[in-house]
Order: sequence, then structure tokens, then C-alpha cells
Amino acid sequence: MGHARPRPKHLAAKLLKIRLDLGISQAAMLRRLGLVKPYNYTFISKYELDKNEPPLMVLLAYSRVSDIPVETLIDDRIDPSEM
Repeated sequence: MGHARPRPKHLAAKLLKIRLDLGISQAAMLRRLGLVKPYNYTFISKYELDKNEPPLMVLLAYSRVSDIPVETLIDDRIDPSEM
């Protein structure tokens, strides 16, 4: 039986910071990320509240929208305030 991989501890805060720095709503963030059905604003909310972890392709979209390397998003040694 496998073990779940550890989740990045600061990821939710970093995703929230990206959206707030862009000054947009969760619905606008979906559009900016280029996400379509079955996604809706509740997905963004769950990512920002650390209820769900976004798939890799969504992390890549966040990275591209914000010009922040994916490594920065997932590296717990980098505090959200340092972004």
C-alpha cells in the first residue's frame, strides 16, 4: 500500500497571494488561468483554503499567469511573503 506524498505547507497561501496581487476575483482567476468546465470559482476557493491541492497543470497555469516559477510555489522554504 502506498503512502500519500506530503503536501506543500505554504501552497494555499501562495495561490491566494497571487490572486490578491493580481487584484481579481476567484471567477476572474479561473478565466485568467484558462480553466473551463468542470471548474468553477469554488475550486479556486478550495485551493486557497488548503482543502484541495491543485493538479499539476493548474499549478503550471498559476506559474505562467504570475510569472512565478512552479518551484517557488511548491518549495516550503520560500515563504509567501517572499514572493
